Amino acid sequence: MQNLRYVGKNLFIEKLSINNILKRNKTPFYLYSENQIINNFLRFKEVFKKTNPLICFAAKSNSNVSILKTLGKLGAGTDVVSGGELLKALKAGIKPNKVVFSGVGKNEDELRIAINKKILLINCESESEAKLIDKIARKLRKKVSIGFRLNPNIDAKTHQKISTGKAENKFGLSIKNFKSFYKSIKKYKNIKLDALSVHIGSQILSDVPYKKMLNVMSNLIKELKLDLKFLDLGGGFGIRYNEKDKPINLKKYSDSVNKLAKKLKCKIIFEPGRSIIGDTGILLSKIQYIKKGAKKDFIIIDAGMNDFMRPALYDAVHKIIPIRKSKSKLKGTIEFVGPICESTCKFGSYKNYQKMSENDFVAITNVGAYGSSLSSNYNSRPLIAELLVNKNKIKYIRKKQDLLKLINS
Repeated sequence: MQNLRYVGKNLFIEKLSINNILKRNKTPFYLYSENQIINNFLRFKEVFKKTNPLICFAAKSNSNVSILKTLGKLGAGTDVVSGGELLKALKAGIKPNKVVFSGVGKNEDELRIAINKKILLINCESESEAKLIDKIARKLRKKVSIGFRLNPNIDAKTHQKISTGKAENKFGLSIKNFKSFYKSIKKYKNIKLDALSVHIGSQILSDVPYKKMLNVMSNLIKELKLDLKFLDLGGGFGIRYNEKDKPINLKKYSDSVNKLAKKLKCKIIFEPGRSIIGDTGILLSKIQYIKKGAKKDFIIIDAGMNDFMRPALYDAVHKIIPIRKSKSKLKGTIEFVGPICESTCKFGSYKNYQKMSENDFVAITNVGAYGSSLSSNYNSRPLIAELLVNKNKIKYIRKKQDLLKLINS
């Protein structure tokens, strides 16, 4: 995270001391760098400038309306996977003709909203969904642009819980089944196939599976002689969560994409989420207790797995750093854990970590993607606040949920 650094012994985000922020705000809470979000988006746009794609930010990674608004002002569209995300995108000022609706289980109410709002594309993931869209559109006397998400059966070599492009995954339609349905698609008068879509997984750090994906798509389009307006290539681009991670070479991939776009003469759509927002946020938390164990010591913080689910859900590793640096070291192994009554409510183990005391503060890093968006009220805990920093200014983009309203709802 470029806008997170130590000045002397103290941690800063952009131009603000986190110590000063903590004096005015009770932990835990999310804290984002707006300029990091802007820089990440503009860098992505620059890499693919020859192709000039429509960049639809994946709202599932972080659906805060203020963040969507920041990206919308830069020209971003939105990839949504629910009616709620769709309405959030529109509330943020994203134009309907820059909204793509993905997801395997869209219900009738959600589809009706999408059709009435005249969004750019609904990416179907089954034959039944396409038939339902045609039925709704016929009742509404509209003709709807759809895409079909394909499952190319490509292993992206990522975590099994975030793999989406293999045959055993629930997403998309197999090539064989798409070919079969395509033979009869003309009888559905209220839908028009304007796009093919594909998304093979998340946190992908190599361009190799993407290039395999392009070949599959190119061969299918050629075989069926499809005339498409759009080719939606999804997202899934990984970030560096630790020193071992090597970021994907997007420049190499962009050359391949540009060649295909010129060949097909259609508009490319991308759906990046993590690569735009992942490294822009931290989760601030206070050390409640330090407890000695038989084999390691436990540092119990006030953030729980309900606030940040990725380590429990994906075995994800996020670096945990102190707000104030010290040269003193703790002996042996320590483990950062949270207050939730689950053994999986833990955030990372360290050896020879710097000396910490109760009431000190730490930051869990790179939590911008799938942090707040996966949070819940488990153990009847309120959703925590979200703050956005721009240089030396701070904005509250989500207030902490009121406990009394939660228990009375």
